Amino acid sequence: MSSDPVGDLKQTPLHAAHLAAGARMVPFAGYTMPVQYKDGVLKEHLWTRESAGLFDVSHMGQARLRGADPAKSFEKLVSADYQGLKPGKQRYGVLLNAQGGIVDDLMTARPDDDGLFVVVNGACKDNDYAIIANALEGEATVERLEDRALLALQGPQAAAVLAAHAPIVTDMVFMDTVALTAFGVDALISRSGYTGEDGYEISVPAAAAERVWNTLLADDRVKPIGLGARDSLRLEAGLPLYGHDLDETVSPIEGGLNFAVGKRRREAGDFPGAGRIAKELAGDLSRLRVGLRVLEGAPAREGAQIADETGAVVGVVTSGGFSPCLSQAIALGFAPPALSAVGTRLKVIVRGKPQAAEVVALPFVPHRYVRKI
Repeated sequence: MSSDPVGDLKQTPLHAAHLAAGARMVPFAGYTMPVQYKDGVLKEHLWTRESAGLFDVSHMGQARLRGADPAKSFEKLVSADYQGLKPGKQRYGVLLNAQGGIVDDLMTARPDDDGLFVVVNGACKDNDYAIIANALEGEATVERLEDRALLALQGPQAAAVLAAHAPIVTDMVFMDTVALTAFGVDALISRSGYTGEDGYEISVPAAAAERVWNTLLADDRVKPIGLGARDSLRLEAGLPLYGHDLDETVSPIEGGLNFAVGKRRREAGDFPGAGRIAKELAGDLSRLRVGLRVLEGAPAREGAQIADETGAVVGVVTSGGFSPCLSQAIALGFAPPALSAVGTRLKVIVRGKPQAAEVVALPFVPHRYVRKI
């Protein structure tokens, strides 16, 4: 039996398909979205790790950034090296405020010669695009692609499944991107995702979304996956979720995203908050995002306090839950650098009770991205 929340929520182009599949719908980022289907979160999570899961991520913001030199213009707002981004490639980055805090994390690609293709978080897209358009007025324009859907096909069977419809995808490696005709429509495909698995994100016209969705689901290796499993998968992969593990007070260095600050950009110091970020890169910072294995008791959820072995509160959990693959509770949170080394014993306070925890290396479950040998 499907359920759908009532309210002033937007719908993705796949809304009817979710209801037909028996999805339980919940409000998310201003949309009504599937949190799970009939199999439930645990089975959906494990299916994605074992075969191929299909996700609707059409709530995300898709846009084209165009101008005389859109990459150079965009670098006024971000810390990644986009002038050095080669055609056919995509790069993770962060949109920064003047203090070096993260306004949003995003993906930026050069799938073709039509400027940059930018994908941002659904809950942040209105603010992001307003910031970008205002800051770059007169030198670059932002065209929001509201008439497109975005699907994510993730898991070890994703490449074989998608290759039946777009053979070129088997030649791609992690963070490659291409503009092509697939499923009979204009598509943008990147070999990427947010589960830690190999997979693809597929942008297609909204009018074709349900047909493409159903075509992929016709393959026995593919099942629809909801937001619940998407969250547990990204947590196992040690990937931060904006609005939880990242926000405008967190810098990319505090967030463990040093790679999002390009080498050339570090040397030039020509991005918002460069002074703060330079100091943090040199070791002058008060907190770091860490991974925790909860050794006893219930999972530590967002907001739970982190304490040292004496019981003194030293940080907070920002994401937490049960890992289906590890069969134990795991969490992400912030702790002082002196307590962030792998193996450090800490405590998490759950319902007023201290529980033993240990700092572990991220990701919790190894990534399986396909890279060049």
